[in-house]
Amino acid sequence: MIEKIRRICSSSAVNLSEMLVTLTNDVVCRVALGRKYSQEEVGKKSMENVKVFVELMGIFDIGDYIPWLAWVNRYNGLDAKVEKSVKLTDGFLDDVIEEHMERSKREDKSDETTKARSSDLVDILLEIQNENLIGFPLERDAMKAIILDMFAAGTDTTFSVMEWTMSELLKHPKILQKLQFEVREIAQGKLEVTEDVLEKMHYLKAVIKETLRLHSPIPLLVPRESTRDIKVLGYDIPAGTQVIVNAWAIGRDPILWENPEEFQPERFLDSNIDFRGLNFELIPFGAGRRGCPGINFAISVQELALAKLVNEFNLSLPNGMKPEELDMTEASGLTVHKKLPLLAIATPYSC
Repeated sequence: MIEKIRRICSSSAVNLSEMLVTLTNDVVCRVALGRKYSQEEVGKKSMENVKVFVELMGIFDIGDYIPWLAWVNRYNGLDAKVEKSVKLTDGFLDDVIEEHMERSKREDKSDETTKARSSDLVDILLEIQNENLIGFPLERDAMKAIILDMFAAGTDTTFSVMEWTMSELLKHPKILQKLQFEVREIAQGKLEVTEDVLEKMHYLKAVIKETLRLHSPIPLLVPRESTRDIKVLGYDIPAGTQVIVNAWAIGRDPILWENPEEFQPERFLDSNIDFRGLNFELIPFGAGRRGCPGINFAISVQELALAKLVNEFNLSLPNGMKPEELDMTEASGLTVHKKLPLLAIATPYSC
């Protein structure tokens, strides 16, 4: 991503939204599928279709709530779009699994290069399947579902947080300058930022927390279902009731937060409030046993990418745009992005 920005920044404004979504796709693909798919035409089309698939997951389907109105989706084209996307996504996942199986057959297990290669998620799933490590067969469809879960949960949400973080920083240049000062001071004049120095970047962590408070990547979290009858705040909730938690509203509740609509990372500098599910005023990843299992992975990617970005470039809005003029309109969906792409002028920083 950094090199792409360097190539573009001398001639035009940089589409940060596009850069960040490509980065997150590449990172998750490397971890889950073993390689990037953004540098080949077929791979780009496959990634675009998976993106469409994830977007369709967030569309309101009236037939889910009023079954006798399910016919509406046949006429508005939604059913056909879903069927096409499911077919393409299923084919892509089959190809990924077959590719790994063929590579496994070709590899010499005793070869040092093979031993040195890190296993990705698909390799691990195939090992579980072949050696029956979980005590029951792991079917192909179950493998595809796990891979899709990893991709859908790991890309869109991570990208969303980074896009909103950079948007808030460009809208608040003094906060951006304060963050750059911290990152560059800790980096000690080096352009390369490594994971071992991230723990010292307290303001960076506060900036990400404040972004998660204002822009929960999944505003209504993942729906839950009550397992028994229960009374909450005087309301009777029967067993089997679908429960939706509005994390977006909790993060902006004036009872819980001072100046809730303002972007103020400083509120977290002397606070023990964290986003891992123990403090219910900040639950962008959910809470309890079914909270997001990928918190550490997502935060590591976000911290490292954002630290490198603000360390290596001075950033500002294009075309003389004033910070207060930046459009922060949200686009609806399962995850909430900016409605319009984030553009910025990026000038390489000289140490």
